Amino acid sequence: MKVQESIWEKLTKLVYVLLVIAGLLLVGVRYLPLIRQNERMRHEVMRLDAEIQKQQALQKQLRCSVDALRDPKAVERMARETLGFAKPGETVVRFEAPATNRSAYTTPMLH
Repeated sequence: MKVQESIWEKLTKLVYVLLVIAGLLLVGVRYLPLIRQNERMRHEVMRLDAEIQKQQALQKQLRCSVDALRDPKAVERMARETLGFAKPGETVVRFEAPATNRSAYTTPMLH
């Protein structure tokens, strides 16, 4: 009878091992979507952090521009450069880039 008991003991151990493996697989299948969602969220956080850094750099640049415009001389220089303003009696001279002949560099259109 000892042979049968040892077989039943081996079968019992095998069943326990199979139950543990099945339990681990069940846990893995149950939490796999959560793990994937966590990974997606981590990527989203990294993307948003990069966007925050980009916006902070833009904010710093704009803040410097605003601070620079508090000086009346800077406002006058900007008005002269961008809007072409001049004081009474001044002559504005504008330099333009030379015109290029683009037709020589383009290919004729096929109809």
